[in-house]
Amino acid sequence: MLEQYPDILSIKEFCRILQISRKTAYRLLQESPDIRYRRIGRAYRISKDSLVRYMNICSSEEK
Repeated sequence: MLEQYPDILSIKEFCRILQISRKTAYRLLQESPDIRYRRIGRAYRISKDSLVRYMNICSSEEK
């Protein structure tokens, strides 16, 4: 599904995948315990595995 992206995503890649703004992305990271991320200095790094898991959880809740 996201093979063209690296295992660790930048905030820019995260926004592109979910088609959301940076502000929404930062809020989602703060509010969702399902998405694992680390702050390195001022940069956010997001685990692609946890994003895929989060997307699966969201899609199963919609059904």
